[in-house]
Amino acid sequence: MLKYLFMIIFLIPLCLVNNSWWLVHSLMFLFSFIFMLFIYSYADFNMISYFFGVDYFSFSLILLSFWICSLMITASSSVYFSNYHSGFFVFMVLFLMIMLYCSFSSLSLLSFYIFFEASLVPTLLLILGWGYQPERLQAGVYLIFYTLVASLPLLLSFLKVYSYSNTLYFPLLNDYGSYYFMFYVFMIFAFLVKMPMFLFHLWLPKAHVEAPISGSMILAGVLLKLGGYGIFRVMSIISFMGLKFNYFWLSLGLFGGVIVSFVCFRQVDLKSLIAYSSVAHMSMVIGGLMTMNCWGCFGSLTLMVGHGLCSSGLFCLSNIIYERLSSRSLLINKGMINLMPVMTLWWFLLSSSNMAAPPSLNLVGELSLLNSIMSWSSFMFFSLIFLSFFSAVYTLYMYSYSQHGLYYSGIYTFSLGYFREYHLLFLHWFPLNILCLKSEYFFV
Repeated sequence: MLKYLFMIIFLIPLCLVNNSWWLVHSLMFLFSFIFMLFIYSYADFNMISYFFGVDYFSFSLILLSFWICSLMITASSSVYFSNYHSGFFVFMVLFLMIMLYCSFSSLSLLSFYIFFEASLVPTLLLILGWGYQPERLQAGVYLIFYTLVASLPLLLSFLKVYSYSNTLYFPLLNDYGSYYFMFYVFMIFAFLVKMPMFLFHLWLPKAHVEAPISGSMILAGVLLKLGGYGIFRVMSIISFMGLKFNYFWLSLGLFGGVIVSFVCFRQVDLKSLIAYSSVAHMSMVIGGLMTMNCWGCFGSLTLMVGHGLCSSGLFCLSNIIYERLSSRSLLINKGMINLMPVMTLWWFLLSSSNMAAPPSLNLVGELSLLNSIMSWSSFMFFSLIFLSFFSAVYTLYMYSYSQHGLYYSGIYTFSLGYFREYHLLFLHWFPLNILCLKSEYFFV
């Protein structure tokens, strides 16, 4: 595992070299492919070095991080062309990649916590440094305070676990959750805020709307997945309490997802619509993880990877329009099929994946989550029906409203997509749909 870590660390001096943007970009893709070649699909920890090792749950998420970070550099060429601190920008992306890599491959709860929190710093700097409106300061404060307030109790829980068992090594932990209720709440709360769960989701749309395209991609693509990964890891410590109290999070998550779907219908900002749809999708992942069964855990992994690629691709599309029109409002971004007909195809492909149409990975994930939640309680049928139906409705609303109709008469100049943009969208869409053919990998 250390060899991959050193590969990324040795890219950092290149940030100081002038005109090394595309070199770093190409090397990041090379590393993604190298990492992909060493595919591990059995469930035990392997590739163990000093503090790092992967099982296939973390392997999939590290590969997703590599892929999204490489695509972030592709998407942010406006930073490069305007020469707006492009070296420091690439450094931020690499630093974020190191933090994500370490947090997904940590074998100890404490090192996982440290890297989990450290991933906030580059995200905050991306939002503050390259965001669009002055409101990005408020968005940054929301992001920091929501996450830090929720995760301090988590650190105290880890210290408590250490005082009981004298180790924080994942495979050696057993169930400590039967001691008291607050331990269980503290343990899970930080991850639910990071996911984010309904009622704690207010930082997410704010952060997305103010973030630059790279910030939105990494937030939707990988940082939300840290919460799901954390719940998956700590569930073994709190399984006794989980059997008693998980029904609360499950019900709140699913009903909250339905309410957030209604919120999506009222959005006029493209980015905030996609951000709220992320909350709705993550509520199903929370439901799957809280059932604590095989279908639920594997289904949530599948949906996390699928949603990471799909949501990131949709943010790229909204950014492509934003770069042309300098507006994300659906009232201005109408009738795009008249102006960018080829881009409409990409809108269609990624929107259909977002509503879990075949052959996308989201479909595989949602079907298995459906299985898992229904086996837990058949009464959840109603909220699942509404979630699936409304996800199709708000996606169609977004697609038809932005692509069809009369275009805004104030537009006087326009350009079709560049090759770089089609390439970027293809690299989101292709793995999302090709992985469906290999879905048994996610159900080892």
